[in-house]
Amino acid sequence: MKKQGVLVMPRREFIASVPAFLIGGRLLDISESWPASGQKQGEVSEVLTPEELKIINRSVMAGDLLNYFKKGYNCAESFLYVALKFMKKPRKLFWVASGFGGGIGHKDLCGFLTGGVMAIGLSVGKLKVNREEAKEIWERKVDEYWKWWASLAPYRCSGIKTEGRTSEVCKRVGRLAAARIEGLIKGISPGS
Repeated sequence: MKKQGVLVMPRREFIASVPAFLIGGRLLDISESWPASGQKQGEVSEVLTPEELKIINRSVMAGDLLNYFKKGYNCAESFLYVALKFMKKPRKLFWVASGFGGGIGHKDLCGFLTGGVMAIGLSVGKLKVNREEAKEIWERKVDEYWKWWASLAPYRCSGIKTEGRTSEVCKRVGRLAAARIEGLIKGISPGS
């Protein structure tokens, strides 16, 4: 329904539309291009390298992530929560990510991956540009994040936290993803 030139969508309809939005388009094209060259399947490290630690230490989002992950918030919720905080948006929007934790509850697409895509969409939504320009920016940033992710880890939780692994691997992947998304959010502007 329309109200004074603004589209108003009831909360339930909005939340119900998010999975279709994420599942649509290119996100379903999940060819497991991982492992990156030189890595074996299941070889996602639990330990941060010194270079990764430097990246994380420069990131507000990466530093804040562990305040929420596994402390009442699942991976997607914690990721979106710190992104909302960073973007100074209403934090109650984190509920949109609830069904995406634990690989959409089925060890499928990682919640840090889907939460990052949601954060990009929200950051592009703040731009005062027409829908087509916003869509172009969103597509470029999501594509950049998607390709970066492929060099980090498998797209699916089942390939990241394999049998016998602790959540330390998730913490590493999540913090690196948070740092990456923070950089992408900072770089989002008209024409970016």
